[in-house]
Amino acid sequence: MASNKIVVIGSINMDLVTQTQAVPRLGETVLGTSFTTNPGGKGANQAVAAARLNADVTMIGAVGNDSFGKELLHHLQNQGIFTGNVEPVTHKETGIASITIANHDNSIIVVPGANDCVTEELVEKYEDVIAKNDTMLLQLEIPLKSVIKAAELAKKHGVRVILNPAPYQDLPEELLQLVDYITPNEYEAVELLKASNLKNLHEKLIITKGAEGVSFYENGLEKNISSYKVEVVDTTGAGDSFNGAFAVALSEGKTIEEACSFAVAVGALAVTKLGAQSGMPTREQVEAFLNEDKPSGNMSSTKIQ
Repeated sequence: MASNKIVVIGSINMDLVTQTQAVPRLGETVLGTSFTTNPGGKGANQAVAAARLNADVTMIGAVGNDSFGKELLHHLQNQGIFTGNVEPVTHKETGIASITIANHDNSIIVVPGANDCVTEELVEKYEDVIAKNDTMLLQLEIPLKSVIKAAELAKKHGVRVILNPAPYQDLPEELLQLVDYITPNEYEAVELLKASNLKNLHEKLIITKGAEGVSFYENGLEKNISSYKVEVVDTTGAGDSFNGAFAVALSEGKTIEEACSFAVAVGALAVTKLGAQSGMPTREQVEAFLNEDKPSGNMSSTKIQ
């Protein structure tokens, strides 16, 4: 019986978002039009996405012993996420992403801060916690060695591992062997396939394609599930919504095809609202959306050449 228990090991950030009409040149000062602080970090985003879909979610990570850290922990707790394994550290500040938006484009500076303190030792400390879960969600905003250690412990205890390879970096074959599913976007998939010699890598790939949906591989066939036609407001966090939903669906015992279809619907709903975590839909909203009579979610198959 599926337990629907998900552990997320990853980053927790505060996003500092400035909107302006022009990006300042070196030495120049310009006036901005707005400034907001929003909870972020790929790990936290995916944890929130899964929790909104009624999963039992545990977060493992680190924040600074500062006001951002306290605010983010409180926020995650309000989403129903267990944060007893998120450690406040005193020698590093909470991770931030400084985002400047101008002319419908953005530039981002990420300072990992406390996320760098999610060490192999910290991960090992929570081996018993990992073992009690059905599925583990990983990303690449914490040290790579810690990601590998987490995947090793998950495999040791029979916990399913989903890796979202973002931000992209070259991955060792050791890690690719350990994970059950990898969820790259199209660019990341090309780089993975170019760099890896893993024979069964195709069968692990769940490739997100934005408005075009998702593709996955089964028995030598590439299968594509189209997305839904929705009014796009903000694509921030759509990939994280997909990953959280995919983990939830698999934990509930759905097939790969069913899990992809469900996650595509969640991702489509997420882009209809502003913000990453604030735009993530609840289970009730997703079910209502799927019950509407609308064209999409169609599947096609192509044999791998």
